[in-house]
Amino acid sequence: MTETVRTERAGARWLTVAAWRGLFRDRPIIPLLGLLGVLMVVSELVRPGIVSTQWLGAMVRGAVPLAILAGCQTLAMITGGIDLSVGAVASMSGFVVATFVSSPGGWPVGLAVALVAAILAGLVTGIGVGVFRVHPLIMTLGMSFVVLGLANVWQLVKVQAGGGVPPELRWLGSASVAEIVPYSLLVFVPVAVLILLILRRTGYGRLLYAIGDNPIAARLSGARAWQVLITLYVLSAVLAAIAGFVLTGLTNVASVTLADSAVLPSVAAAVIGGTSIMGGRGGYGGTMVGALILTVISSLLSSLGYPEAVRQVLFGAIIVAVAAAYTRVTAEA
Repeated sequence: MTETVRTERAGARWLTVAAWRGLFRDRPIIPLLGLLGVLMVVSELVRPGIVSTQWLGAMVRGAVPLAILAGCQTLAMITGGIDLSVGAVASMSGFVVATFVSSPGGWPVGLAVALVAAILAGLVTGIGVGVFRVHPLIMTLGMSFVVLGLANVWQLVKVQAGGGVPPELRWLGSASVAEIVPYSLLVFVPVAVLILLILRRTGYGRLLYAIGDNPIAARLSGARAWQVLITLYVLSAVLAAIAGFVLTGLTNVASVTLADSAVLPSVAAAVIGGTSIMGGRGGYGGTMVGALILTVISSLLSSLGYPEAVRQVLFGAIIVAVAAAYTRVTAEA
């Protein structure tokens, strides 16, 4: 009888509001997967027959660039920062590769040039945030304008040379095995494993959490925050460049503003995935699901047949509502 009472009480605890808040805070991927399932059901109800293996492959393919950019935000937000330069760096990287298609050395040289440019942008950002203590919001926003301006200068220099998205990038970004498994997973899986290992298995990951949770205590314990932050923003820039390569191949478009519209959704994906914008808490597992959720929402709104302007308004409103609700729940957990 006593054992039965204990079981009933344990079950009752899971029905409390506090228990659900704790689940959202400590295991965000579980409710997020539930939300993803609901969105899939709604998509099927809106357009019967749309949910299929090919549809799932298309959703994953579309979510990959966003998930990589959201990984940049996850790493930055864990330290209490943010990286608004990822859109400019991603756009610049894809565009630079495209301009080298007709040049000596071809797209591999463009790939190397784009990565070097991204590393330099991340290095300057890291020095500004870590050494000169410029607020990450201001520093990364300013760097986005610098990168955009330099990309425009490069566009004027290369305007006569011509170019285009390399077939290799188109294959990587938009092709799939049997129209189900995207080839972009060849890039995304190693990136995701790298981020997960950094956050969960390395001393550097623990330093990121320590700086975000209590920067003063981290400094007093001997952590050199400026080194951690410089490394962080260089890594973020490299990841943004990789996302730019994949996005250019996915859209078959090379533009200096291609990824600008993905900056705020990347922040939203990290927040929805359980990363606190105040720092010290978060992970990449929930961020990946958050990016997939936003991709499915975008597809669902397109299925409803609304004009582009209406879809943008609804998409923004849904992002704000979901992120605000999640933040409120976890803040009171």
